[in-house]
Amino acid sequence: MRGGFRKGVDLNPKKLSQMMKQTGINVEEISDVEEVVIKTTDAELVFEDAAVTVMDVQGSKMYQIEGTPVKRPKSKPKSKPEPESELESEVEVIFSAEDVGLVMEKAGCSEAEAKAALTETKGDLADAISRLCEE
Repeated sequence: MRGGFRKGVDLNPKKLSQMMKQTGINVEEISDVEEVVIKTTDAELVFEDAAVTVMDVQGSKMYQIEGTPVKRPKSKPKSKPEPESELESEVEVIFSAEDVGLVMEKAGCSEAEAKAALTETKGDLADAISRLCEE
């Protein structure tokens, strides 16, 4: 009796489900899947007719995909959209003296460096401090 199953013996689906539940295995199908994409370094595998099953084994989830993949070249990352008008690209960033003081204190930099970092990050304090600390 290799492998635990004997030839000619059918395993009742109800009994199988009960055994899986006892061992902490839960299986369910995701019904509203539109598309599954697997991205590799040079291509993408796209499953448009995918049936996805999730098996939860004591907190660890495994996904099974059934379907026919279509291989396509990897799409390029989307670039930042260009400003729609000149006004949008020339928006002035306003920050308070307290903001400048906080950036100076946390990053250990001059007032000019703090203002430049705040302008560059559009007033984002955390990003400005982070950038100054990296330098």
